[in-house]
Amino acid sequence: MLIGGNKEKVIANMRSAAERGDLNCKVETDDPVLSQEERERIVRHYLDNYRTIGYRFCNVCARALTDTATRWLNRSTRIEGMENIKDIHGGAIVTSNHFSPLDNTAVRKAMNRAGYRRLFIVSQETNLAMKGWIGFLMNHEDIIPLVHHSEYMRKYFGPMIRERLKRGDAVLIYPEQEMWFHYRKPRPPKRGAYYYAAVNHVPVISCFVEIRDLPKKENEEFHQTRYVMHILKPIYPDPDKSVRETSREMMRLDYQQKAAAYEQAYGKKLTYDFETDDIAGWISPEEA
Repeated sequence: MLIGGNKEKVIANMRSAAERGDLNCKVETDDPVLSQEERERIVRHYLDNYRTIGYRFCNVCARALTDTATRWLNRSTRIEGMENIKDIHGGAIVTSNHFSPLDNTAVRKAMNRAGYRRLFIVSQETNLAMKGWIGFLMNHEDIIPLVHHSEYMRKYFGPMIRERLKRGDAVLIYPEQEMWFHYRKPRPPKRGAYYYAAVNHVPVISCFVEIRDLPKKENEEFHQTRYVMHILKPIYPDPDKSVRETSREMMRLDYQQKAAAYEQAYGKKLTYDFETDDIAGWISPEEA
């Protein structure tokens, strides 16, 4: 299932960003654009609403919708490597490549199978401004908004993650930051996910989603696809190193694992030279 309309401009943005080596930049064209005042307002509203009875009711409804969508969207998703995390019992940071608004459902399926009842997802605050059913889910599902403001990060964001980890939940943080639509390759990570794993003394559950093309068309731009979720070796913080040192080492190991998983899945060396096949399912103008 694809979300959004024509992706020609988005793919052009990805090609341009890959060519200049800017692999964590925003490439989507329809994301909400908010002023600083609007960002602060929607986050204040979220925080005010977060512990109300109304929010809890909507949260139950949103989780039920998400669970149903997860089962439907991933009915053909295969999960490999569950044995790698059989000894993890308790809070964990989950990392995965980010290529679709719906890729978190593949992660959710895997984490449910691993015994986690809830998967919390770190999401940029602009997603709270989305409309329709996606907006409802963003505002009432198990979301932890990310706001690049030092007071918010210290006073709210860090404690929210700590609370979920202490309760034994899984927290999904996309270390690539921005979503690149149907992009097969793992991109170099940023350090945030590994910092929160190190400072909270929890493991990183390292995931890589392989995207396989199917013969049937989804629309005139894309073939249908299915996922293979690869659960890689978990990465544990080193108690003898500083948070900075151990988070950097965890980040390096996670990227190394994801790169190796890509190369094994697709049978090619990971480079960031742009190719048509980098975009899963894409029917390029040359092929059309």
